[in-house]
Amino acid sequence: MPLSDNAKGALFMSVAMAAFTVNDACMKAVTQALPLYQAIFLRGLLSTAALVLIAARMGGLRISVEPGDRKWLILRTVGEVGGTLTFLTALRHMPLANLSAIMQFLPLAVTLAAAVFLHEPIGWRRLLAIAVGLAGVLLIVRPGAEGFDRWALVALASVGCVVLRDLTTRRMSSAMPSVTVAVAAALSVTVTAAALVPVEGWNAVAPKTAFLLGLAAACLIAGYLMIVVAMRVGDIGHVAPFRYVALVVAIGLGWAAFGQLPDGLTLAGAAVVVLTGIYSFHRERRLGRVVAVAAPPPPR
Repeated sequence: MPLSDNAKGALFMSVAMAAFTVNDACMKAVTQALPLYQAIFLRGLLSTAALVLIAARMGGLRISVEPGDRKWLILRTVGEVGGTLTFLTALRHMPLANLSAIMQFLPLAVTLAAAVFLHEPIGWRRLLAIAVGLAGVLLIVRPGAEGFDRWALVALASVGCVVLRDLTTRRMSSAMPSVTVAVAAALSVTVTAAALVPVEGWNAVAPKTAFLLGLAAACLIAGYLMIVVAMRVGDIGHVAPFRYVALVVAIGLGWAAFGQLPDGLTLAGAAVVVLTGIYSFHRERRLGRVVAVAAPPPPR
């Protein structure tokens, strides 16, 4: 029996989230052997080259940018670079599952920011869902608790950067090709990492590390391509909640690769964030205002 379009979309979204999480696990392992900025730079070279090739094949890469889009592209790139650097810095020091749980607050954060800065309509039910989701994040972060450290704040800074990225993306005109935006972001992250390499220095790259970097770049590209396919074949309101597959995969990989499992409070907070996020997606769907994957994954 052939799969329905929604089933295909859910499958592609699940594969995308798994690919992103494998990328995260690879980068966490790589940054234990290489300086952070060197790792970001090397992965960036691979992913940017792949994106340029894909863009050339699709014929959607455009160097010129409409005057009205330039400001938004610059601001989006700032968010992309900031999100990548803060996310991978936090990833280097935090358990994979804990960071993934915090990042699941993104859809709710983008919804709130869109209401505040873009004046998009938001009702009391979604405001309540955002407040409950924030309470779940506080369970994970636990400010003032003995287990709290500054890396949780870095993770929250990454959330803020991605909110900036996504809000400015919404302000771009439809004339701006998505592949141009993706190449600009990847290139900017790579150039920024190259400029920061002298801060930490350069280490020799072992074959195992080189393999992990290549796998990370491949999973990163595959994840973004799978999301595009998922959004095109399935109903957004049905497909988007499957982004939370990333958390399940992160818990499994964190245990298998690093021997790290989240504690009870972290799991409880993650459950609260996921449930409020799913509620928000379904509420948007009922109101007919679902926007393509309310918040894409962080730029990693």
